[in-house]
Amino acid sequence: MSAVLTEITDRIGIITLNRPEKRNALSPELIAGLHRAFEEMNSNDEVKVIVLRSTGKAFCAGADLAYLQQLQGFSYEENLEDSRRLMALFNLIYCLPKVVIAEIQGHALAGGCGLATVCDFAFSVPDALFGYTEVRIGFVPALVSVFLQEQIGAAKTQELLLSGEFISSTKAAELGLITGVEPSEFLGKSVQEFALKLITQNSAFSMGKTKTLLRQLNEIERNKSLQLAAEVNATARAHDDCKKGIAAFLNKTSPDW
Repeated sequence: MSAVLTEITDRIGIITLNRPEKRNALSPELIAGLHRAFEEMNSNDEVKVIVLRSTGKAFCAGADLAYLQQLQGFSYEENLEDSRRLMALFNLIYCLPKVVIAEIQGHALAGGCGLATVCDFAFSVPDALFGYTEVRIGFVPALVSVFLQEQIGAAKTQELLLSGEFISSTKAAELGLITGVEPSEFLGKSVQEFALKLITQNSAFSMGKTKTLLRQLNEIERNKSLQLAAEVNATARAHDDCKKGIAAFLNKTSPDW
């Protein structure tokens, strides 16, 4: 069974995370599959708007448990390469000329919250929780910090990343992290209607050029920041706190900080 599903309907390219049994956790295979899917949708002239969604109860729970175990044996160079793969995916979605809408039917945590952050619009069900929880297990939310600060500002970014707290969909909307909250039974319909409105009322050329312009305004600084963030991410993974946090997370215990 493929970890990433794709389809096209009514000029909407739909990309679906399909690891419900793993809460759509970000494995290397899933990251690679998402990267391919977004590139294919971007190059397909039939697609005007892209929707990112998930199967199962969670939108995306962050890093894959099995992969977290492997990380403990990685060298700095391997961790840097791994970090750059996720960086490339986030940057691809963020800078893609086509509009990307996240349809969030469940919790979006850590890297999963990062996925929501780099989309242009995001609609969530009321009971979904959001959070950049990396600091709770000794990780550093380095990559997402670059995009989040650009999107919602330094003060709000600091609040979210340093606290590591879960926030409600209502709070996420207030902070500007997501676009809106929709009843669960109407989420899919609402996202489709919003996508169709963009498709029928707006020029694809104009939307693409506008988004590209917005991304180019801070492009040089963003790219420098992302390279720094990837290096910080790789270095932090070798720290004792990170190793302790991963071990506790895998054992379903709380680390003694």
